[in-house]
Amino acid sequence: MGQYRIQRLNDQLRDEISQLILRGEVKDPRVSTFLSINHVEVTSDLSYAKVYVSSFLPDGQVNKGVDGLNAAAGFIQREIARKMRIRQFPKLQFLVDAGMKAGFDMVQKLNELEREEKKIEEEKKSSEE
Repeated sequence: MGQYRIQRLNDQLRDEISQLILRGEVKDPRVSTFLSINHVEVTSDLSYAKVYVSSFLPDGQVNKGVDGLNAAAGFIQREIARKMRIRQFPKLQFLVDAGMKAGFDMVQKLNELEREEKKIEEEKKSSEE
């Protein structure tokens, strides 16, 4: 299957799964609407798809949400397969993607360092006067 077609399928799966979560159609109480689907990787033979999930919720809640999504994977597959015309629908596997949260934490640390640097500069200026 062409790489461009697989990328389109990845994007379409990401959008469809996100919409199911956002509309609250996944009834598992562990699945929060604050979970976001970062990206999807479908294998070239369309047999499996890794779905990367992240959130700004505490890590424990994100892990529970991913467990809930894995438990509801059959329902999600069935709902999306009804909408899409695809010969073989991939088996979904949901995984935690800590990259977004790690990036946010890094930005927070950089902002804190910048604030400390400004504070030190202001103290130097006030001591010189």
